[in-house]
Amino acid sequence: STIAKFDLTLSMTEIEIGFVCIWEYNTDLFDGSTIKRMATHFQNLLSAIVENPQQVVSELPLLSVEERHQLLVEWNDTASEYPIDKCIHQLVEEQVEKTPDAIAVVFDQEQLTYHQLNQRANQLAHHLLSMGVRPEVLVGICVERSVEMVVGLLGILKAGGAYVPLDPNYPHQRLSYMLADSGVEVLLTQQSLLESLPSHTAQMVCLDSDWGAIEQYSGQNLDVGVHSDNLAYVIYTSGSTGKPKGTMILHSGVGNYLSWCTKAYNVADSEGSTVNSSIGFDATITSLFYPLLVGRKVVILPEEGEIEALKAALCSGTKFSLVKITPAHLEILSYLLAHEQVTIENKAFIIGGEALSVNHIKFWQKYAPQIRLINEYGPTETVVGCCIYEVGEKTFSGGNIPIGRPIANTQIYILDKHLQPVPIGVPGELYIGGDGLARGYLKRPELTSEKFIPNPFCNSKSQRLYKTGDLARYLRDGNIEFKGRIDNQVKIRGFRIELGEIEAVLSSHPHIQQTVVIAREDIPGNKRLVAYYVSQSESLSTNQLREFLKQKLPEYMVPSAFVTLDTLPLTPNGKVDRKSLPAPDGVVTSVEEYVAPRTPTEEIIANIFAKVLGVQDVGIHDNFFELGGHSLLAVRLMSQIQQQFQINLPLATLFQSPTIEQLASLLGSSVNTQNPILVGIKTSGNQPPLFCIHPVGGNILCYADLARHLDQDYPVYGLQSLGLDGQQQPLTSVEEMASHYIQAIQQIQPQGSYHLIGWSFGGVIAYEMAQQLQTKNTSVALLTLIESYVPTLIQKPSEIDQAMIVNLFIGWSFGGVIAYEMAQQLQAKNEPVALITLIDSYAPTVIQMPSEIDQAMIVNLLAQDLGGLYGQELDISHETLRQLEPDEQVLHLFEQGKQQGILPSDLEIEQMRSLWKVLKANITAYYHYKPKAYPGSLLLINASQTSPAVIEDPTHGWGSLVNGDIQTHTITGDHYTIIKAPQVEALTTELNKYLLNN
Repeated sequence: STIAKFDLTLSMTEIEIGFVCIWEYNTDLFDGSTIKRMATHFQNLLSAIVENPQQVVSELPLLSVEERHQLLVEWNDTASEYPIDKCIHQLVEEQVEKTPDAIAVVFDQEQLTYHQLNQRANQLAHHLLSMGVRPEVLVGICVERSVEMVVGLLGILKAGGAYVPLDPNYPHQRLSYMLADSGVEVLLTQQSLLESLPSHTAQMVCLDSDWGAIEQYSGQNLDVGVHSDNLAYVIYTSGSTGKPKGTMILHSGVGNYLSWCTKAYNVADSEGSTVNSSIGFDATITSLFYPLLVGRKVVILPEEGEIEALKAALCSGTKFSLVKITPAHLEILSYLLAHEQVTIENKAFIIGGEALSVNHIKFWQKYAPQIRLINEYGPTETVVGCCIYEVGEKTFSGGNIPIGRPIANTQIYILDKHLQPVPIGVPGELYIGGDGLARGYLKRPELTSEKFIPNPFCNSKSQRLYKTGDLARYLRDGNIEFKGRIDNQVKIRGFRIELGEIEAVLSSHPHIQQTVVIAREDIPGNKRLVAYYVSQSESLSTNQLREFLKQKLPEYMVPSAFVTLDTLPLTPNGKVDRKSLPAPDGVVTSVEEYVAPRTPTEEIIANIFAKVLGVQDVGIHDNFFELGGHSLLAVRLMSQIQQQFQINLPLATLFQSPTIEQLASLLGSSVNTQNPILVGIKTSGNQPPLFCIHPVGGNILCYADLARHLDQDYPVYGLQSLGLDGQQQPLTSVEEMASHYIQAIQQIQPQGSYHLIGWSFGGVIAYEMAQQLQTKNTSVALLTLIESYVPTLIQKPSEIDQAMIVNLFIGWSFGGVIAYEMAQQLQAKNEPVALITLIDSYAPTVIQMPSEIDQAMIVNLLAQDLGGLYGQELDISHETLRQLEPDEQVLHLFEQGKQQGILPSDLEIEQMRSLWKVLKANITAYYHYKPKAYPGSLLLINASQTSPAVIEDPTHGWGSLVNGDIQTHTITGDHYTIIKAPQVEALTTELNKYLLNN
């Protein structure tokens, strides 16, 4: 067997009758069946293109006829008989005839037999009829958990009405909206809740204090002409507009689900179930109605101390058939139950409401293997559950448990954005069809049309699909894996929450200007809501915000943490950058034990750390980069330290002294930063060090992520430009830089073999260093050029467009040029160089060069380089710059950078001028550099998104200069992203492989 050079390679060779395709793949990532499917899909695609070149790309087929049949038909073959013409209450009535004296409902010390429950529900139904309740009439029910709750629900259904569950614990404003939006004509409640209810126009019935009048009605079953296509209930879920939306569920859908439950969950084998969830949570349907269809009892648990009550019930010796529970509650139970107590007789946990992870089930698999663990997936719009997966004795390496396969009379489709089925293993949006679909959203016809679409795989126009917004994929065995939400909706402790609703309410606070709410899981297993906001009021407290939201939202929608920010971080296209939001309360800290500041200097630096990083309680041993610091924050940090202490520390100092203790010690000393060129990024390790040469901007902070992901046995040093501190003049030629840098690295490593790495312009310097070392007969074991290019591949145009030059040049290739020159000089010193690595570095003759370099171009280059490093576009007009005086150009860039949020607000103009001088010197050096042939080898790492102006030469021009072997690797990303996480992991994987093999 051979070792694949890349994760996946397709080689195509043309022959007389067509093409021969060879697939080479990493067996750690792919198995044979996956590659075989991929090859078939590729062949199908090519055949379809040839057959119909005019076909729309999105409609070109990937799947074979057999695969399409499997995905659309075989895995959706779920047809099963159920009482399709029966309503829920009618199914309960049939069971009453079979077991009239069996216990049906238990709450605290009160219980009802099936006969008693049916009689009371009938009496209530007759009373509701007298109040005008008929099929399709909505009846609200707002009661505490009790026997009355079950009587009320059944009574509404028997009268033909559809119930609207209203949790009395919801905030006053939310209940008020739900009552008004639903327009319920009758409201069932309890005497104790009357004062807390919002004003409304519905007729009132108190199930406790009014019972004397209700029980005067007949206890006989009713026939009110309700059918299975009538509404059974309307349940409200979170809405993206800030208002909850009512989902209309039919009797037929509930009947299909409950009928399937009776066969799948085997409730009849034991004693029923517990009700331990809110009346407003559709999971209650399973535990409440399902046992009543098979003659078993429903044990209602009190709301106070709910989990403790559930623990007590499970340990009471009662053989419950099932317990419906969320993953969060399942995990809490595992903490509460001592190992010797897990001899509970419960037959099954039906787990739903949010994603079920491997960590949730480990305890139960180990200590209670007799209990069935069933993962049940299903949005409210498809009646509680539409997909299940039984865990059994299977072992899982990690991640989430699959959601399984569709239940009876349900179809699942995983589709792309063009409603085409995606292949096995490929994520797509999950669509649901079948008998369980809701009618739609109450009074929301446009939203209903958007989310409930015609089924494109069915000839019947009445068949629809529900667009879930969930991301999923098929596994090889036909089970489905849930991958998360496509939109901004999350599930916390089983409750589906539209983050936009919380944001809308929070934004209504008079002192809130901007806000964003996200779900975070900084501590594994602890998913929580965090609100970020911008406010001009310094007196606004977390407690005030929490109380404000509690008046308008249920408790589960109130964020656990609130973080105030000066501004919300934005992506380049102007949207809120949720990934850049800081962790609240300093959750993301280093692994070091917290040690508080001990001196005034440490206290000041700690406050600066906290302000810059957006965290609290920073310890003196906490590492700036481990706390989430990056290049832009480093500039801000060092700028504030300079302002506070009136001491100018080089930016690279942060690599050598990344903790509060180290910086304080440095500030308290004579601040001797030793060699101004050489910076120890990571000085530990027993292998020869890796030397990383700066790109065109001059500093080496760009290598922070790379150093963290490289083999930890290798120390990493950076070589930065002279002049960054404004105290020294920058070097102005690649040859001079290479010579100085060789002297610097020989202070750390007097003898070869050397490892040189250069990104962009740094790759070119490394190349020259290797040249000079070779002339000294000094070995260069590794010469890596990352995104470095050479200049002769593109012919010079007769006229040079300066704007084109600016867009092309951007300073990308400069680091590679210096690396190349270093290799040249090493070569001249007869120092053997084994390998250079250039990271996305172009040889100077690959780029179209202007006849002369004007300052406006250099300032524009600095603007684009800053923008690229920080992932934003700094909009600076080259024409505007050319109309300004030289010093005004730099000032214009400085002001625009701050205004557009790329440069720190506290950056000084002198720091900007220093950066500009370094860039100008480096650009000049690059412009005049003439690379020579190099006898050694080269490792060249390129970005997949390269400049369109560069001819497609995989060696980026170095092939005509390097006489030794050239290994090339392409990393997904662009010039800037491949050097940063997460893409840098792929880059360092290639470097680590080469270091291991050489």
